[in-house]
Formats: sequence, structure tokens, C-alpha cells
Amino acid sequence: MTKEEKEKVQILTVSIDSHEDSKKFVQKLKERFAGDLDFPMLEDKNHKVIDRYGILNPDGKGWPHPATYVIDRQGVVRWKFVEVDYKKRPTNEQILQALRKIS
Repeated sequence: MTKEEKEKVQILTVSIDSHEDSKKFVQKLKERFAGDLDFPMLEDKNHKVIDRYGILNPDGKGWPHPATYVIDRQGVVRWKFVEVDYKKRPTNEQILQALRKIS
């Protein structure tokens, strides 16, 4: 992704994790991957965002299904990847292609 493309994009994560748990997760990521995590990790303990997007896992633990959304500046979802299996995630290339379609 070019510098110009990065300036047009904002990345956010949403999780049911507490602030402390999120900090621990970020530390694990930093130990595993090079580079900075320069995006906010938002807490959604009451499932407001998770429920709005319909991704709550019905297992009773309160976790959402893994999901990635590309949302335009008007708030319209232009692309999404939702998966029941937490091990399956979109590739960086899939996300970049979706972003480039709306920029």
C-alpha cells in the first residue's frame, strides 16, 4: 500500500476484550510480528457493534465471528469477509483490492 493510499484509510479493530486484555494481545503481536500497530483497538463489551453487524457467535461466550469490513466515507459497507472458523481470515491482497475499488 502506498503512502497516499494509507492516508485515505483508517483501520479499527473491535473486540469484547477489556483494555488490559487488549494490551496483552498487542504485546503478543509485537513479539510475533515486526512493525508498529498504529490503529485503535476498540472495546465492545456490550456487543453494540457486534450486534449491529450480526456477527455474534451463538456459542454463548460472547465472542463475535471473525469479520473484516471495508466501509466507505459515507458509512456504506462495500466489502466484507465474515467467517465462522476463526482460523480463516482474508488475505492482505483481498483487503487491498477491496480498498482500491472505493478509493
